[in-house]
Amino acid sequence: MPAVSSAARAVAVTSLVSAAWLLIPATAYADKTPPPGGGIGSSGNSTSDGTISATAGGVFYDRSKNGTGTSVGPVTAVGNWTPPACWYVPTYTAEQFKAHVEPIWSADSTGSQWDNEQRDRYVNGKPYTNFNLDKADKGYWWDSYTDPSYRPGWDACTKPYFWVDKGAPPPADIPEAITPEVLAKLAYAAIRVPTTHVTLKPDGSTKVNLPTWAWLDKADFHPVSVTASVPALNISATTTATPLSLKLEPGTGDATLFPASGECPINADGSIGTPYEAGSADKTPPCGVTYLRATNGTPYNLKATLTWKIHWTGTGTPGSDLPDGTFGQDQQVLVQEIQAVNR
Repeated sequence: MPAVSSAARAVAVTSLVSAAWLLIPATAYADKTPPPGGGIGSSGNSTSDGTISATAGGVFYDRSKNGTGTSVGPVTAVGNWTPPACWYVPTYTAEQFKAHVEPIWSADSTGSQWDNEQRDRYVNGKPYTNFNLDKADKGYWWDSYTDPSYRPGWDACTKPYFWVDKGAPPPADIPEAITPEVLAKLAYAAIRVPTTHVTLKPDGSTKVNLPTWAWLDKADFHPVSVTASVPALNISATTTATPLSLKLEPGTGDATLFPASGECPINADGSIGTPYEAGSADKTPPCGVTYLRATNGTPYNLKATLTWKIHWTGTGTPGSDLPDGTFGQDQQVLVQEIQAVNR
């Protein structure tokens, strides 16, 4: 689903205090040349290597190095942090902007008062004149987009269309205007990592007081990344997620974790934990759990959560770290009593 453009929003209800924008679905103009930043709606572009990369909300995403397959999902940021809920991007040339807004005004669907205010703003010099057609090759009209998940803060981008000259930074008082850092945060939301299904030994069914070994193969858990860019501005950012540690939660208080914190760090070769080898049944696993009570038919839900370190780099900047992300999965474990044989 594409990001929602403020350009295609129904407009303006006035109260005694303020005016508010009413969101309606964006309209895709398939018969028009796409604006520089991708414009309203979404499109797919096939690159030279055959990778399909999507454009949404004026941002171009390259997911060719992302996690793939049916068993992948987004990470959840550690702490009180979420990716941007709305942002501004260059969306129209002067000609495209004129072609977009004039039919809206002519339809009289938004009310003559609002239409006249818009004509004053963009045609009559208050502050723009004739859609900036005299600067047609010198800049772009910017518009706001809202992430379709409507994260907290989705309604923060209420500034109307504004013009930015090529090579000039967007207004400093608009923190949501697209920059390499904002692109990095949007790429964070597009990261997909593999499901955290750990290998267990014994697998599926174990015994009371018998150590259960747990590990992740390095081949299944490797860095993934997404690059987000705005070609009109010639800027991009790449956000990379790298496996950091595994946390085990046994699903019961009647268990002993290894290590005691339940946090299994990543090994030098990229794996986590150590595969079980024959003859190690009585040894302490570097990553695992010992259950102290049988399940009596109802399995325990062992939760394995992988923490991913998130870092970004971007145009003109070495970047920095973003909040770690987590992604986990429950696995059912049956625990049986050890049966003693009396002679």
